[in-house]
Amino acid sequence: MHAWFAPALVSTGVSLGLLVSPTVSVSAETSERPLVKGFAIERVQEKLDRGLIARTVAGGQIYLSWRLLDSDSRDAAFSVYRRSSAGEVKITSQPIRNTTDFVDANPPAGNLAYFVRPVIGIKEGAACSEVKADRGAAPSDFMAIKLTGEHTFQKLALADLDGDGRYDYVLKQPNANVDPYEQYWKKSPGTYKIEAYNSDGKFLWQNDLGWSIEQGIWYSPYVVYDFDGDGRAEVALKAGEGDPRDTDGRVQSGPEFVLMLDGLTGREKGRIDWPSREGYEGYNRYCRNQLGIAYLDGKTPCLLVQRGTYSLIKLHAYEFRDGRFHELWSWRSTQETPSYNGQGAHCLRAGDIDGDGRDEVILGSAVVDDNGQGLWTSRLGHPDHVYIGDLDPGRPGLEIYYGIESRQKQNGMCMVDAATGKILWGLDRPTRHVHGQGLVADLDPAHPGCETYSADTDEKKNFAWALLHNARGEVVGREDLGGFAPKAAYWDGDLQRELIRGGKLQKINGLDYSPRIAGTIVGIADVVGDWREEIITTLPGEMRIYVTQIPAKDRRVCLMQDPFYRADISTASQGYYQVPTPKTLPGTEASR
Repeated sequence: MHAWFAPALVSTGVSLGLLVSPTVSVSAETSERPLVKGFAIERVQEKLDRGLIARTVAGGQIYLSWRLLDSDSRDAAFSVYRRSSAGEVKITSQPIRNTTDFVDANPPAGNLAYFVRPVIGIKEGAACSEVKADRGAAPSDFMAIKLTGEHTFQKLALADLDGDGRYDYVLKQPNANVDPYEQYWKKSPGTYKIEAYNSDGKFLWQNDLGWSIEQGIWYSPYVVYDFDGDGRAEVALKAGEGDPRDTDGRVQSGPEFVLMLDGLTGREKGRIDWPSREGYEGYNRYCRNQLGIAYLDGKTPCLLVQRGTYSLIKLHAYEFRDGRFHELWSWRSTQETPSYNGQGAHCLRAGDIDGDGRDEVILGSAVVDDNGQGLWTSRLGHPDHVYIGDLDPGRPGLEIYYGIESRQKQNGMCMVDAATGKILWGLDRPTRHVHGQGLVADLDPAHPGCETYSADTDEKKNFAWALLHNARGEVVGREDLGGFAPKAAYWDGDLQRELIRGGKLQKINGLDYSPRIAGTIVGIADVVGDWREEIITTLPGEMRIYVTQIPAKDRRVCLMQDPFYRADISTASQGYYQVPTPKTLPGTEASR
């Protein structure tokens, strides 16, 4: 993957080994499982367009921003064109080389259209699709998509449903949640609906999940991706049939399926049984369901289906080929020695963490290899948050940061080597219940790599205290950055993310930026424009996509083409939401 960037921040110093890890257990299975060989001859990847946007800003100027793609030449520059009633004109005197944005400072009045062409040497390439703008329009910091009703939504998936190179939206509504734990469970007041909208906001379809799926995130996982490699994404979800509710409203019987839907129409393309309820201690244990996506052979997008988190974990891997599910392997946490029981997280992640070109499955405090065999477990227990990437660019390999939910004498906040599970540093004090999604992001330029934030609870499960560590494990802050689940986004054009607190975008030092973010944040992703991120919120009857209009300082490849970042986005529609993490942090590319 190419990345054209400003001079890198180079990490220095020695990693702190604050605590010795518990013995990392490696699978003792005697017979090696065969490697997965999927249908794909080469890696199935999204074919993105330029993602060009044109936004009216103060003074009637038009701010333009577009994608740099990993297929672009390192020497590529861009010419910008405007079409108006007076005709078509090139509005850049010289090709743009240092950024992928531009301000049309004096556009004519009326309806306008813009497009860009890549330039190699003196030769211009094909134009991207035009986008419209109107100098007379009121400036706005966001794009709005009107929903079919006045509902909000709980989850959002981004994928190309129609093959045009632009991201479309598949959401789950309403924004309501039931937890299976007996102290939190309540009867579902209604049913979930899955809705799809195209990139322009046109409503495509809606499917009602019905009374067989209770109204909580652990009953209703879904992911959207191009599973069959035809250039258009499918929707994979958990489904049931009829109304199997008990008299109190719980669903403890009836068939359960993995459904594969056509992303453009919502029609069923295939189904297979969901892993059974058998073998679990009870309702709270078997009502923990997740879906994920992994390139188990390095080329084929495979669907991961998981049941269980706190005890027994069942995991199945499928490819979807010729309209049918084909099982690649199945795995149980009890088949490993020692057992991998109870090591699951509230998110299901996958990525090539050992450098063999094939994705491993990160369940939580345990990893299953690409062939469906246990790779390692730290035996730390269930983590509430799990972040994966080159979090510490100063050391070789990748890292995983954990916030461990279960009570710990030590290491309740810790960073491990992703390939082996060895603890690199950990918190040397007890924790009660490290809760929520936490945050891992490069927030402070004074500390190379990512900062890691986690918060612990008191005896009533309220916020008690929080710590911000740098990538080497040194405590660099004790401030509450946003409770148990702060958010952050690449916004202003430098190499650090900005925090989003109380609807405000802020630097870690407190400097504020516009705009004020309205609604509940459901996603942060590089959806359109240059490499900086958009902030997606839900309000009654509306989805808002906030877009930065701050001129860029450099350029780099679209973050969605970073495989770890895209993998985080692909599973953001299920489980706990976590801010996506690039494998390679902006500004550290030269050190790789």
